[in-house]
Amino acid sequence: MFHNLIFKQLNADAQETGAESTATATATKTAPVVQTAHDDFDWSVDRRNVIAYTSAEREKYDSVYDNTFVQLSDGELIKGLVVGLTKTDVVLNIGFKSDGLISLNEFRDLPNLAIGDEVEVMIVEKEDRDGHLNLSRRQARITRAWERIVEVHKTGEVITGTVTSKTKGGLIVDVFGMETFLPGSQIDVKPVTDYDQFVGKTMEFKVVKINEAIKNAVVSHKALIESDIEAQRAEIMSKLEKGQVLEGTVKNITDFGAFMDLGGLDGLLYITDISWGRIGHPSEVLKLDQKVNVVVLDFDDEKRRISLGLKQLTPHPWDVLGENIGEGNVVKGKVVNIEDYGAFLEIQPGVEGLVHVSEISWSNSPINAKEFFKLGDEYEAKIVTLDRDSRKMSLSIKQLTEDPWNDIEVRFPEDSKHTGLVKNITNYGVFVELAPGIGGMIHISDLSWLKRFNHPTEYTKVGQNIDVMILGIDKENRKLQLGHKQLEDDPWNSLQETFTIGSIHEGHVTRRDDKGAVVQLPYGLEGFAPNRHLNKEDGKSIAADETANFMVIEFDRNEKRIVLSHARIWEQGKIEEVESIKKEARNDAEKTKKAVKSIQSKVEKATLGDLGVLADLKKKMEGGESETPAAE
Repeated sequence: MFHNLIFKQLNADAQETGAESTATATATKTAPVVQTAHDDFDWSVDRRNVIAYTSAEREKYDSVYDNTFVQLSDGELIKGLVVGLTKTDVVLNIGFKSDGLISLNEFRDLPNLAIGDEVEVMIVEKEDRDGHLNLSRRQARITRAWERIVEVHKTGEVITGTVTSKTKGGLIVDVFGMETFLPGSQIDVKPVTDYDQFVGKTMEFKVVKINEAIKNAVVSHKALIESDIEAQRAEIMSKLEKGQVLEGTVKNITDFGAFMDLGGLDGLLYITDISWGRIGHPSEVLKLDQKVNVVVLDFDDEKRRISLGLKQLTPHPWDVLGENIGEGNVVKGKVVNIEDYGAFLEIQPGVEGLVHVSEISWSNSPINAKEFFKLGDEYEAKIVTLDRDSRKMSLSIKQLTEDPWNDIEVRFPEDSKHTGLVKNITNYGVFVELAPGIGGMIHISDLSWLKRFNHPTEYTKVGQNIDVMILGIDKENRKLQLGHKQLEDDPWNSLQETFTIGSIHEGHVTRRDDKGAVVQLPYGLEGFAPNRHLNKEDGKSIAADETANFMVIEFDRNEKRIVLSHARIWEQGKIEEVESIKKEARNDAEKTKKAVKSIQSKVEKATLGDLGVLADLKKKMEGGESETPAAE
């Protein structure tokens, strides 16, 4: 403002001087020059006794005046002097033509701010729409903080920040007055679920990622821990040896094993190296954060993998078997594994024996081990063989009881009748259990005297009781031959007279195929009619589920077979009709011959009339004989 006033005054003086000069010049042109006493007056000095500047001098002084003001631009950082404090604002002098105001909230980190203090601010606008100077200390701090963050990101320097709040997926950290993001995965090397525990804490971080476009930074505390762990790992790996015993902490448990923290270095304790006995899951033995001693089994420097063992710290159970473990002794074990060929019983941790399927029962019937045994069940068994060197043991459950086949002839003599349980069914027969360890088979042909079955399941089912007769005993091979139909007399002996060849019976077709039909006959008997014997008189064929009359054309008692025919019935009727006509014609011819002989014996001489009669008789006879073949 002072600058403008000076220029205004100078312009006024110049105008006054110019007017006087113009008037003088005009007077000179109109009047002759007259010398006066003040001709030596210095006209360059105005009436205020101020000398007017030359253009060179004016440029000089203008330059000096302009340099007294600071050259500013929007977005520039500048130091400002606190010249005033109000209840809500801070007044700052930055050497501009006017002072600036900044909200007191931007100085909350400086509670002792006083007049005369110098702070750095950013020029947001030199003049807003109201002509005011707009400054911001917050923007200045963020800019400086970003410059610092970019620098430490390049150098990898460790910085300190304060966790201010929790956000989705992580935490907000104040670094140099700027908000940065700390992902949940970067808080610690261990998984963290409770983020609230870190709010308000001051921690050390590394800047791991920056985004120049949006001025965003990602920090990590985990990176610092990993760098420390890496140094520890290198030290541990340099001293590592096979067979070395270390103390470890259970860090994580999985289905296949447990990860151990060896003081900065992780190792894997595989499930098979936890215990000499079988375990279903590592958690059966270990717990998280549990401290245990482990032995180094193997390690790889390059891949930094360490295999650990726990069971190796104790002797192998087979090497310290007790005296009670010997052939012939009875032991108790738990089922730990089941295979098709048998089950493994764990006698004590790390010591197992095999019960083969053949040692489960005295019965000769096949037994499915997976149906007989269940994991976790306990059984008593007898030690049959024991090999300490190869660490193998065979066990027997059936030998705990006496062999029932020793007195089989007494308990189950031939032709004796019993009731058994159907245990298994095959295409050719039914396996029946009469007592534990004793059983036999009923052949499919021994199920019924009268019916033929395609499969035994048409007659009985597994789990049903069935009456049997002992047909034979094979003690050496431990087999019984059983029968069911033998419980009744053979009905074929008495039916032979009923179903004689040529006899006709009503039958119902129960099944029809390409070969013929199965026909249900009276008394529960079944017969078979070939296809060509199923034809009807009208040219059609008897179908399934149809009832008709059938003639017995074959009856075999030994083979238990009846062959039937429907076509033979009506074919036989036609044959009999033809035979009846032939027989009648033969009878007529015989009568005619007898009549001729009788006439000839009575007439000694033939007359012409007689000859005519004889001729007629002859033609009649010849006609009768010729009709007979035609009828045939």
